[in-house]
Amino acid sequence: MKIGILGGTFDPIHFGHIRPALEVQQQLVLDEVWLMPNHIPPHKNGTHVSTDDRLAMAQAVCEAFPPLKLCAIEALRESPSYTVTTLQELKLQYPQHEFYFLMGMDSFLGLQSWYQWQDLFELCHLVVCQRPGSNMSLEHPMHAILKSHEASSTLTSVSTAPKTGHIFRVSITEQPFSSTQVRADLNKGLTVNDALPACIQQYIKQHQLYATTTYNP
Repeated sequence: MKIGILGGTFDPIHFGHIRPALEVQQQLVLDEVWLMPNHIPPHKNGTHVSTDDRLAMAQAVCEAFPPLKLCAIEALRESPSYTVTTLQELKLQYPQHEFYFLMGMDSFLGLQSWYQWQDLFELCHLVVCQRPGSNMSLEHPMHAILKSHEASSTLTSVSTAPKTGHIFRVSITEQPFSSTQVRADLNKGLTVNDALPACIQQYIKQHQLYATTTYNP
């Protein structure tokens, strides 16, 4: 199976995560995209709600959108979640799968700061999600990496690509949502219907997350 992986704190998960994941799944004809909440993200100071709540919200999204599945491998780890370590474990657990790790262009441009980032090409393909019309500077140090690994995102090339080492650039619809803004809106009691699916709004209300005691979607 061809499996996409989308990691993040998902604090909370919103359409800025969900829609790009579904677009990548359709464009690259992936069998599934696994949502992988972090437990201890190495590049952030922490989360605003518990790991259990973030797992539950991700599971609710998976139930609402069947191509998405929950992967709890990082959430269950009691140490910082480095992508290369996670993919090494996934390759051992699922040697039959072909993994496609999803990231935004901003993350790709900073990839050289990631722990053992060069090993990723031995473990998975990278999927770089970019807004239509956005381009990387020819002078950027990651440009040479992109050109040396880039594959076409057509069905033919996905079907014939080796199991690791390619970079697929996928143009996605821009989503005007961020977890920071969603939390701020929830804290103010503002409507977040455009940013959150109904199942997440209901979970947040039921568990009174993000200071939403007066929140009425």
